[in-house]
Amino acid sequence: MKLKDSIKDLAKEDRPREKLVTRGIDSLSNIELLAILINTGTKGNSAIDIAKEILSKSGQNLLELSKLTLIDFLKIKGMGEKKAVTLLAALELGKRRQLSSALEKPQINSSRDSYNILVTYFLTKNAEEFYVIFLNTNNRVVSVQSVSNGGITSTVVDSRIIFKKALELSTVTQIIIAHNHPSGNCTPSEADKKLTQKIKEAGQFIDIKLLDHIIVGANQYFSFADEGLL
Repeated sequence: MKLKDSIKDLAKEDRPREKLVTRGIDSLSNIELLAILINTGTKGNSAIDIAKEILSKSGQNLLELSKLTLIDFLKIKGMGEKKAVTLLAALELGKRRQLSSALEKPQINSSRDSYNILVTYFLTKNAEEFYVIFLNTNNRVVSVQSVSNGGITSTVVDSRIIFKKALELSTVTQIIIAHNHPSGNCTPSEADKKLTQKIKEAGQFIDIKLLDHIIVGANQYFSFADEGLL
């Protein structure tokens, strides 16, 4: 009995590899792209079957897919170590490509610009981590650095570390602080609000302005500046 979704059962022009060559990579679905990386199926499971299972396990969400570990992949029927390692390598390259773009010292003109840079750093974080974007007078990124990491629900931040780093970079006149909420809920806590005010006031003494505090959640973010909380 043939597999229902066997690649061999597809018309040649609809098979992922052939489709990529004839129609371009943009024509492929996420399942088809994964199937190419998986390369071969097993008895009872085609590469497409395995790809569907992987996307199902990650809730059809590529961000969640990037968080899967080697152990997670090996739990999926039809996935061996070689296939799992190939997928992990491809996902890591994608993450590094995004990180390289984020380090090209872009200009930040909105909270969305900040989020687009920060989301790369928080992609695979399952615990709270605190980052700072250091900027010059033209709102261009000088550096993005982690200043603290903690547990699932909180992280401790020392404002002295933030401004020590800012002064060491010499051209920094503004900062944007950011942290993630692993729960996915971006609503700021009272502790978040107090910390924001504390860092804002500390920066005023050395003429380093706090432009925003971004909380990154699940495919969304909260901006203190946009909400008038600065």
